[in-house]
Amino acid sequence: MNHEVVDGIPVLWAEAPGPLEAVLMFGCGAQDETLRTLGTTHMIEHLAMSTLPRLHHDHNASVDLLTTQFTCTGRPEQVTAFLAAVCEALTALPLDRIEQEAGVLAAEDGRVADPMTGELLSHRYGAQGPGLAAFRGPGADRIPVEAVRGTVERYFHRNNAVLLLTGPPPAGLRLPLPDGQRPDRSTPRPVLHTGPSWRHEDVPGPGIALHGDLDDPALLLACKVLSERLRATVRHEHGLSYDVGGDAVHAGPGRGERTVCLDAREGQEARVAELLWAGALRLAAEGPTDAELAEEVTGLRELFEDPRSVTHELGEAAGALLFGDVRQDAQTRLAALEKVTPDQAREAFARALETVLLVVPCDAEVEAVLPDGRPLPAYSCATVRDLPSGAAVFRPPLSARLRSSEARRARLAVDDRGLWAREPDGGVHHVPFAEVVGVEMRGPGRVVFGRDACVIPVVPELWAGIGAAVDAVDAAVPEHLRYAASAFRPAD
Repeated sequence: MNHEVVDGIPVLWAEAPGPLEAVLMFGCGAQDETLRTLGTTHMIEHLAMSTLPRLHHDHNASVDLLTTQFTCTGRPEQVTAFLAAVCEALTALPLDRIEQEAGVLAAEDGRVADPMTGELLSHRYGAQGPGLAAFRGPGADRIPVEAVRGTVERYFHRNNAVLLLTGPPPAGLRLPLPDGQRPDRSTPRPVLHTGPSWRHEDVPGPGIALHGDLDDPALLLACKVLSERLRATVRHEHGLSYDVGGDAVHAGPGRGERTVCLDAREGQEARVAELLWAGALRLAAEGPTDAELAEEVTGLRELFEDPRSVTHELGEAAGALLFGDVRQDAQTRLAALEKVTPDQAREAFARALETVLLVVPCDAEVEAVLPDGRPLPAYSCATVRDLPSGAAVFRPPLSARLRSSEARRARLAVDDRGLWAREPDGGVHHVPFAEVVGVEMRGPGRVVFGRDACVIPVVPELWAGIGAAVDAVDAAVPEHLRYAASAFRPAD
């Protein structure tokens, strides 16, 4: 791998088969946003790409949790022109096109992670950082122009960019980006729920997330063995699932989440969840075999030695530059993988299982126990025991109370500290005003989003005479966190 500098921007390149490929990568993704500004980075990407003329070579752009990437493939002169045009667009975004691009974003309805991974991340991190992958945000038509300007200034400059090339830098290559201050990434985002626990979510199948060292070869191999065992049993033996997948999500220097997720045949969600959990417990207790480890190492060796993996390796090296990680080359990583023993893989997985988060589809009931025999705790954000004394209390509308005993037990309370909502089963949800990350204004009502992903609707359909509660929300929550419901989608 070669390292050069063009206009103050690191350029990483290595020879690869095929035409020249280029990836201009910025260290800015959805996890750098807030719930209120969610979608801003995607808007920036669309605004920049909207300025380009019609091109007759492959080109694209994308946003994920960590990065924004502008990519193209073509002749050297085409690559040079594309990169220069993108850089120039980022220095002078056509902000007058925000309304049009908001409509395009709404039609695209893209996500920065698959729904299962998103729900696992929100379980761990709440409505912030990586946890934002589970949220749709206020809507593309509610992105503040100030957020667009601020994000461009903070992240889209030469000190937060890396260019990747599958060949030497072309003659005349220029990357005219402004100077800027490198973002401070020294502090990992806080973990809200360390685990172990499980909860229901609107997902197509069960999944687990394990928090740990993403560079640990023993944990990597253990997760791969678990995925392969599940593929053999859940899919091939029982015919209950089609897809067994996994992901690695960066959440701070050297740390993050490893996930294992499955879909499930309709009506078999609980059985698939049981097989997933039983497989995880077995791996933590017994570990993999020598043959299983050897098989996974063989697969990774094939991946590392494939000439088409050059772009992936360049991307890994670029990520290390942007986020301050220490990145080893493929051969060094492969050598470390080859040394992993079954006992090391078992210990790494058992240690990570102490942080496990399990999500299962809403209609699936599970009875999962921990390795020591204790039940796996069910997580709920309804953690408060009682409504506060002295708070204003609201009940459901009379018509609802007449029809339902559940409605007769429900209560909403508000004071100058926050909101409390008591469910019919007695659980109380609480969102302190100091931890509000967004308030959606739905006509006379409000929907309040808490940092821990707890959501309390203050709407007339659920509560009678809510005027005083709405006034309290508006008085306590800063104006920049309040927004009108998106015109692009109906209220949930």
